[in-house]
Amino acid sequence: MTLPLTVVGSGVAGLYTALCAARAGLDVALVTKGELLSGATPYAQGGIAAVLRGPDSVRLHIQDTLKAGAGTNTPEAVAALCTEAAEHIAELVRLGVDFDPEPGLEGGHSARRVLHVNGDATGAGIAVALTAAVRAEPKIGIREHTFATDIVLARGRVAGLQVQDPDGVLSILPVTALVLATGGAGELYAQSTNPASATGDGVALAAGAGAALADLEFFQFHPTALDVPGHPLVSEAVRGEGAVLRDVAGIRFLVSVTFAAGAGADTGLVAGSGSDTGSVVGAGANTGSVVGSGTDAGAELSGRDVVARGIALHLQETGAHNVFLDATGLRDRHGPGYLARRFPGLDALTAAHGFDWEREPVPVVPAAHYWMGGISTDLAGRTSVPGLYAVGENACTGVHGANRLASNSLLEALVFGARTAAAVRAGVPWPEAEAEAEADAEAETGAQQSGPPQPGALMPGTVGRQASVPQASVPQASAPQASVLQSLAAQGPAGPEGGGYAVVTRDRLQALMSGSAGVLRNTDGLAAAARQLASWLPPAGSSVAERETANLLTCARLLVGAALQRHASLGAHYRTDSPHIPARRERTDVRV
Repeated sequence: MTLPLTVVGSGVAGLYTALCAARAGLDVALVTKGELLSGATPYAQGGIAAVLRGPDSVRLHIQDTLKAGAGTNTPEAVAALCTEAAEHIAELVRLGVDFDPEPGLEGGHSARRVLHVNGDATGAGIAVALTAAVRAEPKIGIREHTFATDIVLARGRVAGLQVQDPDGVLSILPVTALVLATGGAGELYAQSTNPASATGDGVALAAGAGAALADLEFFQFHPTALDVPGHPLVSEAVRGEGAVLRDVAGIRFLVSVTFAAGAGADTGLVAGSGSDTGSVVGAGANTGSVVGSGTDAGAELSGRDVVARGIALHLQETGAHNVFLDATGLRDRHGPGYLARRFPGLDALTAAHGFDWEREPVPVVPAAHYWMGGISTDLAGRTSVPGLYAVGENACTGVHGANRLASNSLLEALVFGARTAAAVRAGVPWPEAEAEAEADAEAETGAQQSGPPQPGALMPGTVGRQASVPQASVPQASAPQASVLQSLAAQGPAGPEGGGYAVVTRDRLQALMSGSAGVLRNTDGLAAAARQLASWLPPAGSSVAERETANLLTCARLLVGAALQRHASLGAHYRTDSPHIPARRERTDVRV
């Protein structure tokens, strides 16, 4: 049976899209490779940004989002995100999400507008409520532990989804409309705040179907992941309350941030002479951090790309392995036990790793956190492939630009998940595709199909005629970019210089991407990474882990290819050999 809508992914984007569509009367199939609560959403500590009261305003939220994105955001997408936030927060409350009474402050925000659940468990609180609602919705059929392997096309349109069940058996689900909501690709890097399931599945699926992709070079690194195995993040809200960053000598090294003229784009961090030297950071040491009202933390509350870059540059200069997040001053200001009351999850986390963060700074490092780039969509979630939609982190609506503003990701999943469900329910067409289909039908009157659609080779570049959505947010690839990306991804590995091929392993892939395409990049490193990626073959097996690694290899080739094409620094893409931001800033868009 062909259902009106199939959703792949069970984070907040997939859950909310499915729920909105079902409540609009559609029968929905929800496919997830794990369990409903196994994605990245439960990991989201920081919160969800929304303007609910004055003196804050939607206009200020829009301005902050554009500034964080270095002026490369799609303005219409940003306006939709910020304007429609309140109605979706109200819906979450109706579903049982119990937000804390007072909003918090996070980096890049000009006002306290970040909503939390139980201090630092926002993602989990939202995921639990949405999961319960989805499980209770009779119009949603759930297929857990089912891995999406290929998108099936018929005459340039989505016609099916090939999936692998827990026993390894492949089958094809007939599809009318398909939403990809598989999340990000943090597993590209050795240090990541994402779960191990964040393997770029949606982007790889869309690339295989020939969908247009955008902004692939922009990968955000969270500045403060706890430097322990697994690298759990320490919420930006901790710095919003006044915690500061220090190096091993106790110096507060992020002392000032300068901004380029135009769009408020960050040029980087500049060390000054006014450093707060504090005391030496050591086990059990109280550094006496300078903590004010939550807004005087200065550089620590700059955009994530700026803070992560500042840390990375400082580590490169000093040779240190990590820096330290110092929240000890909050005890002096609020009294003993404040951190445990305000951030109960983080208090338990730090204690489990042997730290008393009320009395000593904790070691942190930047870690891969969020991919701003992805499957290019319009404001209705439509991609360049008729019948294919994308929502959440695997999508690129243009709302984040070159760097995502803190706590806008959960909000984007809600706003554009609801918009996508509404578009599917209304049957919003792909205008150019419909016109071409009518012309084809006239030319082929009487022709019979040779049989049901089958998966093609589904390697990037092998899909036939496609039609693009005629919106500015789903542009065509430029010829140079298409050429580079096709050589890296679409045409497969070109082989190493003077050598043979090797099967990629995840550890080697992560080491390569962390060293050459992480927070700091340059032409030589990216070019070497491109050559190495071209020499690797995907695993030949069909286990979920092997398929995930193959997807990561596709994503790595695409990201590095896009990074090579952007020669100047911008947002989360920082080139040490070209650190200055150009006056002209454009998005990168490509079809493979």
